Amino acid sequence: MYRKELAYYFSTPIAYIAIALYLLVISLMLWVVPGEWNIIDSGYAQADGLMQLSPWLLLLLCPALTMRLFAEERQTGTWDVLRVKPVSLSRIVLGKYFAAWTIVVLAQLPCLVHFAVVRELAEPAGNVDAGAFWGGFIGLLLVSAALTAIGTWASSLSKSQIVSFLLGFVCCFLVFYGLDLLAMMFDSGVADVVSWFGLNSHLQRIAIGVIDLRDVVFFLSVSTLFVALTVHSLQDK
Repeated sequence: MYRKELAYYFSTPIAYIAIALYLLVISLMLWVVPGEWNIIDSGYAQADGLMQLSPWLLLLLCPALTMRLFAEERQTGTWDVLRVKPVSLSRIVLGKYFAAWTIVVLAQLPCLVHFAVVRELAEPAGNVDAGAFWGGFIGLLLVSAALTAIGTWASSLSKSQIVSFLLGFVCCFLVFYGLDLLAMMFDSGVADVVSWFGLNSHLQRIAIGVIDLRDVVFFLSVSTLFVALTVHSLQDK
């Protein structure tokens, strides 16, 4: 199932367009478009803009890549054919999920070029906070795993790819930033507890270069939860 889904992505323009748009927007914002994310305008050899911009793009990229996973199968009627095959539902879901996440990871890997360029531009060369970058990059990979799982779940809820995309985007936004916004309504003690359940707060901790096992477990738990919800959602469909 994983190989089948991965082959489908690369046999159509979907993967190429998604990866190209992701990389194009990041490159333009980091090097061309003036603003807070522009590395040259900042005057410092740092790639903080990449860590701040990428989550916003992942909120769009992950639902866009996952919206067809089950919605298209159910809309075209191939889901019924797939379900009668001697493959468990959990394996079908995992195969589709990991194929979509692979595409997201492939979109993120070329971003390492930006860090390499920043290292060369530094005075002296190599004088950058590598720990913070690698912590943030690993955090983005973990975030993308969770957002892909949320998008996969959203795709199981509707036969319409557009509806699946909108549901996926809204859910990804709420899980990533929504709890931070909600936390603003409470005092500091309660706010810390509320924001702890949001993906963004865990990403920010990893982004300083300290990879805490609790943060890694949190991301993996969110991913596992939404994959399990996907299996449950599809059991009677």
